[in-house]
Amino acid sequence: MEDMIEEPSTGGLLFAPQPTAEDLAGIDRVLDALWIERGASKNTIDGYRSDLSLLARWLAPRGIELALAREDDLKDYLVARGRAHALAMAATGPKRGRLAGPRFSAGSQARLLSALRRYYRFLVRDGARPDDPTARMHSPKLPRALPKYLEMKQVDQLLEAPDLGTALGLRDRAMLEVMYASGLRVSELVGLRHHQVQIERGLVQVVGKGGKERVVPMGEPACDWIREYLRRARPELADKHRSDDVFITARGAAMTRNNFWQIIKRYAGMAGITTALSPHTLRHAFATHLLEHGADLRVVQTLLGHSDLSTTQIYTHVTRTRLRDLHARHHPRG
Repeated sequence: MEDMIEEPSTGGLLFAPQPTAEDLAGIDRVLDALWIERGASKNTIDGYRSDLSLLARWLAPRGIELALAREDDLKDYLVARGRAHALAMAATGPKRGRLAGPRFSAGSQARLLSALRRYYRFLVRDGARPDDPTARMHSPKLPRALPKYLEMKQVDQLLEAPDLGTALGLRDRAMLEVMYASGLRVSELVGLRHHQVQIERGLVQVVGKGGKERVVPMGEPACDWIREYLRRARPELADKHRSDDVFITARGAAMTRNNFWQIIKRYAGMAGITTALSPHTLRHAFATHLLEHGADLRVVQTLLGHSDLSTTQIYTHVTRTRLRDLHARHHPRG
């Protein structure tokens, strides 16, 4: 047990400081293939890399290579993580435990198992091992959380929050308008290049998950705001920097997901919106408001870039919940 370190993020379990060179090379090979063949996003790749590397560090002191781990080894790891989580919660209380926390929730377990399946199925396919140790392992059942969204009045308040007398305010208004008008994912919005935005036709072309392309209408207001931003604000922000990115920072660099998240939070506070927000709040509002106004579910699925209709159907639950709330609040016998 020499050269072991305690990992606070797992509730104090002991790990090797680093995965072995063989394990690192194997993880890189599988994730490179996942990116090339499946078009997996950077966030997915980063999450899988973190999960697989942590498991490799746990296995290394036990003399087990990640590529050769058995089903029992993987189950032992899951049990150890779960036990550490429970002990931390018991010792510090639920609130403190979450803050200090192991954070090995059902969602964390599901992502870990997804990473393991991808990894070992690749090894089997590649002939590196004869069996898949995850074949009989089942992911925990996750509760289906309804997406957070804003009322139309709240959307208006959010859109009107930026200071239009500044270049950054114009940029932010254009970004918020485009996201609400087109339902883009945050990564799609901040990654927009000039050739993808067809202002005269009112369209934006994006590459979504799995490398799938789709063309989405933006509507006149969003087009007007992009046009105004490109004419008045972007040249000032870009200064001498040359970039093909539509939306850029005050230093002329490409926008990031975190940049946009900070923008949403800041303007929500300025607009007095207390609803818990996520970076995709305006995407959720886009879908919910379309359905509330009679849009076909299949059309919304296409606009959002969902490969499976069941992913889009969650918004029908949102609209039903909203209708029940409206009935309860306004009907005499609600």
